[in-house]
Amino acid sequence: MKLTRLLGAIGLACCAILPVTSHADDSYPTQTIRLVVGFPPGGGGDLYGRALAAALAPILHQTVIVDNRPGAGGIIAAETVAHAKPDGYTLLLAMSGNLATAPAIRKRLPYKVPESFAPIALVAEAPQGLMVSAKSKYHTLAEFISAAKGGKLSYASTGTGSAAQLGMEMFKQAAGVDVLHVPYKGSGPAINDLISGRVDAFFATYPPLAGQIKGGQLRLLASTAEKRNAQMPDVPTMKEAGVNMTLTQWYGLAAPAGTPAPVIAKLEQATMQALAAPTVKELFDREGVVPGTLTGDAFSKYIVEDIGRYRQTVQKGHMQLLQ
Repeated sequence: MKLTRLLGAIGLACCAILPVTSHADDSYPTQTIRLVVGFPPGGGGDLYGRALAAALAPILHQTVIVDNRPGAGGIIAAETVAHAKPDGYTLLLAMSGNLATAPAIRKRLPYKVPESFAPIALVAEAPQGLMVSAKSKYHTLAEFISAAKGGKLSYASTGTGSAAQLGMEMFKQAAGVDVLHVPYKGSGPAINDLISGRVDAFFATYPPLAGQIKGGQLRLLASTAEKRNAQMPDVPTMKEAGVNMTLTQWYGLAAPAGTPAPVIAKLEQATMQALAAPTVKELFDREGVVPGTLTGDAFSKYIVEDIGRYRQTVQKGHMQLLQ
């Protein structure tokens, strides 16, 4: 009799627990979700963040607002999310700059990667490339490399420790050249000086600069993608041009560490659905970026491996770590 009562009590307890767990899974989200983006409105990855937010809203049946927190190469945005309540209502549009290059080049950060985050999904990968002014005498990557080996050339970046600098340092090591680094405060002044010929090159994500490339102000010598961009089929990849290098500026979705696993699972599924939305696919096709396919642990491993590549670049280039 006692055994029967005990089993009955356990059964009632299980029945009491199951509906609560199920309800917790099904109820999220019940309020507005905030997507923190480390770009100013209308700039860079802000476009991708807004497209993702708009596509997620009908899937999750909640408003998803974009909270722009630009500054420090995306570190401010990442810090905001790392210290937020881990409930699924504050998310980060993660990117190479704040979760890969920053850990590789900085001595200290106000967060740890990946420990401070719960990676959700890789959203997009944007190819990078080496650009020169359309007035430049260098029409091919081989011509640029030859000139770099024969004398001092210079390149602009969006700041010391930026993804633009580390990408170019990676190129320099792969191509066996030395090019003088000229840091700028942002892409605007860097591009202006590149076009005017004050600096010889700029290494960066090029889809946002497609208008200036197609408009005849900039010349893209080679892309770091695995294959040629459909929007610019005449531009060779680095490998095709003789430099063994592939690299992308990536964007992803992450939550604060400690966010419940059922919430992360729901966000993973919702993100994959959002990336298939016609509006998102159209934007990515137009921008020449590749939609992500990784989620959860696979995305976390991707981030860790990318940090490793950048750290190796920093060490081989004897680059000074930033505070």
